[in-house]
Amino acid sequence: MSQRMPVKAYAPASIGNVSLGFDILGAALKPLDGSLLGDEVTVCAADEFSLQVTGRFADKLPGSLADNIVAKAYHYFQQQLAAKEIVAGPVKMLLNKNLPIGSGLGSSASSIVAAFDGLNQFYGSPFNRNQMLVMMGELEGQISGSIHYDNVAPCYLGGMTLMVEQGEQITTQLPVFDDWYWVSCYSGLSVSTAAARQILPKQISLSDSIKFGRQLGVFVDALHRGDRAMAAAMMTDVIAEPHRKSLLPGFDQCREFAMQNGALAFGISGSGPTVFAVTDDLAHAEQIQQFLASHYVQSADGFSHICKLDPDGSICSEGKELGTV
Repeated sequence: MSQRMPVKAYAPASIGNVSLGFDILGAALKPLDGSLLGDEVTVCAADEFSLQVTGRFADKLPGSLADNIVAKAYHYFQQQLAAKEIVAGPVKMLLNKNLPIGSGLGSSASSIVAAFDGLNQFYGSPFNRNQMLVMMGELEGQISGSIHYDNVAPCYLGGMTLMVEQGEQITTQLPVFDDWYWVSCYSGLSVSTAAARQILPKQISLSDSIKFGRQLGVFVDALHRGDRAMAAAMMTDVIAEPHRKSLLPGFDQCREFAMQNGALAFGISGSGPTVFAVTDDLAHAEQIQQFLASHYVQSADGFSHICKLDPDGSICSEGKELGTV
């Protein structure tokens, strides 16, 4: 197997759960202003493995590079190559960490997807998409404590994904509405996935279980039929939001403003603290974004973007000019 030229992979931020699909629904984000809301990983040939970390949130990562998830992705990838009896030379990698940790934007998933996609491209694509998803989910599970694909799947494949996990099929792509704007706002605080799971009840009521199933079924049907009003009406969270919103200062105030000013839905992105609002009007999106930036952001690390759903997911580019890492 021949080595490739240096490769750079970009993997977008994502919304896990999308309110109504706990652990089984996810969506990739793409800011309208063209900013990179996602991590980048560059892979180059080297005599020995090394990792360099840069970017806005690089200083929030573990001090030891051995504990960095990109390093773990590299060693995991090499193990999988060895299992296929493929011998591959070492690489040097550069992580540009654009996403905050514990943000609810799929930060770990973004690093994992960019690392795996970049490595796979660099080594000549020895793994297919399904194999890649399984590997991504397993590594993500080591961090969060359980394997779930609601961030890695949309981050890798783009758009909105529904987890199938039946036989060899991990996920399926859902149709989306191109005229919906997704306003995403990170407060600047940090909420770990493990902590956000601990606050949830161990059991849910029969009525909530029935409502969860009904909402998800009707939502998927509405997407396929192009029924925007019905799809939006289903986007409420009966599983996690009632409990997790206590971790998010200003959540109820911001939801009330959004829903009174053109939002079709408002919810928690993944485990939080990032929140999102959906609207079909750009002027409303701008108004909601300004309010969230003023009333929900809690620190200098916070930010807000008006997005569409990213149809592409992870993107790789290659060329000699990338070899300066």
